[in-house]
Parts: sequence; structure tokens; C-alpha cells
Amino acid sequence: MVTVSLRKLRCDAVEVPERKNTNRYKAGWLQKSQHYTLKKKGKTAHPQDTLKGTTWIKGGAAMAYPQKNSTEFWNRPRCGVPDYPANKKAVYGKRLRQKRFVLFGGRWEKMDLTYKIERFPWQMSEDKVRRVMMEALRVWSEITPLTFTEIRSGKADILIDFTRYWHGDNLPFDGPGGILAHAFFPRTHRAGDIHFDYDEAWTVGNNMGTDLLQVAAHEFGHVLGLQHSLVPGAVMSPFYSFSYPLELSEDDKQGIQYLYGPRKPSVPISTETNEIPIPMPNACHTDFDAVSMIRGELFFFKSRYVWRIRDGQLQDGYPALASRHWRGIPDSIDAAFEDKSGNIWFFQGHNYWVFDAEKQITGPDSVQSLGLPVSNIQAALMWGEDKSQKIYLFKSGSYWRFNPQDNKVDTVYPRNMQDWRGIPNNIDGAFQDQYGFAHFLSGKQYWKFDPVGVKALDGYPRYVGMDFFNCHES
Repeated sequence: MVTVSLRKLRCDAVEVPERKNTNRYKAGWLQKSQHYTLKKKGKTAHPQDTLKGTTWIKGGAAMAYPQKNSTEFWNRPRCGVPDYPANKKAVYGKRLRQKRFVLFGGRWEKMDLTYKIERFPWQMSEDKVRRVMMEALRVWSEITPLTFTEIRSGKADILIDFTRYWHGDNLPFDGPGGILAHAFFPRTHRAGDIHFDYDEAWTVGNNMGTDLLQVAAHEFGHVLGLQHSLVPGAVMSPFYSFSYPLELSEDDKQGIQYLYGPRKPSVPISTETNEIPIPMPNACHTDFDAVSMIRGELFFFKSRYVWRIRDGQLQDGYPALASRHWRGIPDSIDAAFEDKSGNIWFFQGHNYWVFDAEKQITGPDSVQSLGLPVSNIQAALMWGEDKSQKIYLFKSGSYWRFNPQDNKVDTVYPRNMQDWRGIPNNIDGAFQDQYGFAHFLSGKQYWKFDPVGVKALDGYPRYVGMDFFNCHES
């Protein structure tokens, strides 16, 4: 996982204590002091605004350069939310638990939450923003019983908005730079509200601007009840860093599971009394129906199950039912790939399905509508670099090149598998890794294909179970 520190997160997770006696807070963090600085453009700084500064990388953690004309206390750039002390000092009449993660003190009383996006940033399409929000919520729902459902009308539990400057909550944004976003904790008068600064250079998946996925995941953590983490590099750290793929730290996981508990493992349930349940396959002793790189993670498919590998590690809770991620997916699939726009394609028999993240867009539709003269595709591969990437569909020693923009294969006439020197004719799955090598699975073995030499590498085939699932040689 590549981590590049850009600048501070500069978010405000907003607490609004519902207390009648407010005098006790006047001497606290809301008080103006000698450190109360002027904002850019001559505006007075809000007491929850974040301090300015730059960051650098040391041992994978974001470190702060000292600020000019400031005391040691203010040296580190950070979000303006107050960090509660780690000792047992009473705060708002409550004693703090001794945890590394930090809680606000509130939580949602229900597990099924709805969310709605009011307005969108100008840099992205609405569909892309929706995918980003779904992905940011998924990191929290994967390890808890929480579920999140987008609604387009009516009252939602979580209300997301992109807005500018003064916007009605006494926490104005300040244009490009400065504060990126702020959120309101549970059990406050604006519980569930998240505001993003419309004027930021929002991006996804690169370090050329501010990554919306990273910031959204952080703000959702606040909305669910988490304060800032004390662990550098955590999603809930007050310091922004670009990190791909998005991944919760152990501190993030412990905090959210303390509030809501862990996710219960999926158990297949048969609704038919005469149905024979399909046993869960053992990755060390099975072949696979399909494999695909999706959102930078590797998914292996067998029967109705899926295994998920991130950074070379099988994730907790897997194998799981594939329908947990893609409701409506067939019980078994022949091939899968993710296209450039982030849509995920599944093939099975005479049909194909397309999903936007976990939402089904289309399907089942006939593969004949794609110009394919055959059905039961054995493998699908997105291969190449950037704009030169192409999609290849394989079956029985032949392959077709497919253009998802035109929704057609280039020609109905197949090319011969011999073009892929050293790869067997009959393959079960294929994917391209982050280094540009293509991998082809056949049975329990796989071949690694060199894009420079245009042939299979020496030393292959190797066993899938050994290299991807740490199975013993026997």
C-alpha cells in the first residue's frame, strides 16, 4: 500500500453539548488565547479551524514540520476538534475509558442507517460521488453489523452536502485549502450531518488533489461516534494522508467494534427443505471459477463463494457468499472484470451482469448483444497500461477483444490463444497485477505472463493455493 502524506485532514467533527450551563466551557478549548490566529483573506479564525502546516514522511507516518512563530503545543498541523485527555479526568461529567481509540460518547441506537446526498462537487459525476460514498461506508459496514442504504428523497439518518463558506451551522468553509469537511456526532442536534467544502480540489485514487474517499471515510467515522485516533496513519487520525487502497487500522477497527460490535460471519441458509446445501470450498484443495482485480483487491470465485485478498493477505470473514457484495449475482460465475469506469462485469452461461460497486446496473442480458458468437466465457482479463488497456474474453483456445464503451467485441472472429505464448488453451480465470503482469489460472495452477517478453515467465506454472492462500505444499 502506497502512502503519500499531502497535508492535514483539516476536518471539524462537531460536538454540540446539550447542557444548560455553558459557563464551564468558556475556559476550555473554545476560549480565544494568544494562539488564536488570523485566517487567510483577513477573516477571523473560527475556534475549531485547523492549524496550518506541512507534513513529511518518516517510517510511513505523517510527521509535522514545526510552525513558525508558534509554541511547541501548536507545532503539529491537526484538525480543530478537541482531543480528550487520555487519563481519567472527568469530561462533561463522565469518566473516560482507558482505550487507545477515542469515542465521543454517543452511538446510533439502530444498525440499519440511511443516507442522502444533497448536493455534489463540480469535479465529479453524481454516479462517481455515489460510488465513493458507498465505498467509504463499506469499510465500516464490513467489520460491524451496520448497514447503509442510499435514499434519494425523504428524511435520511446521514445527510451529505457539498457547500461553500457560510452555510448555516456557524462553521464556515474558507475556499480552497484550510478546512476540508466537518461532521456532527450522534446524539447532537445535527446528528448525522456531514459537510464537505465545495471549493476543494476533490479527486479519487490519486494524490493530485484531496482524495474524497479518504476524507469521507474519516467523516463517516465521526458520524458513527468516533473521535480522532491517537495512532498515526489511522483513518481517524486528524492528519490527512493519501493512502491506497483505503484500509482501516486496528485502532479504527477496535473503536468502531467497541461501539457496534463485530460483524457476524455469513452463514448460507437454505430456504428449500429438499435443497442440498453447497459446502464451503477449501481454497487449498479447489480450483476456481473466476478471479478478478476489483478496487485494487483480488477476488477469487468458486460456486457461490468469494475470497478477498488485500495486500497479499486473506481478509477476515472470507470466504463469504458473493451475494454479500453483489446482490443478484448468479450462484456461480464464469468470468469477471472491472472496467475503467469502475463498473464490474460478471459472465455466466449465456448472460452477463454489470454492477456499479454493489448496485446492479443491468442484467441478466444476453452475451450475444455484445457481439460474442459463443457463451460460457472461461475468463476475462483487463490488460495493458492506462489508455492502452484492453479487455480480452477467453474460451477454449480462442479469445476476443472487447470494448465496453461500444459494448461490442472488435470482431466476431476469434484470435488464437497461441498469441499468449506459454499459456494453456483452457483457462479458468485471469487478472492483471499492480506491476503489469497477467496471471492465468487453470485448475489449481497459474501462469505469470510477462508483458515485455510477451510470454509466460520461466518457473511456471505454480500452485494457486501455495502462493495466494499460504497452503502447504502437500
